[in-house]
Amino acid sequence: MGGKILLVDDEQEIADLLEVYLTNDGYEVKKFYLGQPALDCLKEEDFDLAVLDVMLPDIDGFQIVQKIREQYFFPVIMLTAKIEDVDKITGLTLGADDYITKPFSPLEVVARIKTQLRRFIKYNSQSESNGTKHEESIDINGLIINKTLHTTTLYGKELSLTPLEFSILWYLAERRGEVVSAENLFEAVWGEKYLQNSNNTVMAHIGRLREKLKEPARKPKFIKTVWGVGYKVE
Repeated sequence: MGGKILLVDDEQEIADLLEVYLTNDGYEVKKFYLGQPALDCLKEEDFDLAVLDVMLPDIDGFQIVQKIREQYFFPVIMLTAKIEDVDKITGLTLGADDYITKPFSPLEVVARIKTQLRRFIKYNSQSESNGTKHEESIDINGLIINKTLHTTTLYGKELSLTPLEFSILWYLAERRGEVVSAENLFEAVWGEKYLQNSNNTVMAHIGRLREKLKEPARKPKFIKTVWGVGYKVE
């Protein structure tokens, strides 16, 4: 598949090992042991995906993913030695697409990278559609989701959604009026088996989507929670 990867981890043995595996798999890797040089590099070079350690000596991974999401939509995978759900949710809420807890197998990281890049490439290829085919879109009370162009507008203003966020919103909108369980949503959008902690991943991304849709916390207009069951777009 190939692609250019930004890799940031202050544990040199881990960073060096991941670099070897990724390079052997055909990826171009830019490796950093500190956060600030990685941010500086972002201004000069284009990347297809970033792998960020949370705990860095200068700037933590949470700050880096925030900076990335100010300008870029490419996937971000976070690495951490922490196992607390709150840290995972924080990363996902700030815009990370996936989260891997140390210790891990380098092969697992490579597999996760391939999954995220497949989704990102599919998103971009559809976004570049020239409109020669029939456009597929859904209009929900001023929220227009165009699958052909991969655009989302709210009351005429385009929203900046990541490929994963768009996929979640489209999946729910396509099943408008139905209650979609977190398990079904996760397995359909992420393409992975639903596990015990997968619900936190879904919740974090739904929360970020609602924030972008400017949804009131108690009475969301578009994505509603059906407690104990799942989510629904009406």
